[in-house]
Amino acid sequence: MVKEKLYHIALDDYEHGIVIRSLNDEKTDLMQQGKSTDAVDDLFIKVGNAPQKKFKVVERKRSNEER
Repeated sequence: MVKEKLYHIALDDYEHGIVIRSLNDEKTDLMQQGKSTDAVDDLFIKVGNAPQKKFKVVERKRSNEER
């Protein structure tokens, strides 16, 4: 059994709104084309119900910036 890769991303409220609006636009386009919206619906559920977690962001310099 192959383990599925999972991706975790951090979004602020503004970015979260952009993702939701983009998914809504994609769903509208698919509906107008008569195509299935199942995948977009699944993403809506995942993004909409994603837990919020507070964490500290530490900025690191890249190795080429240190030179």
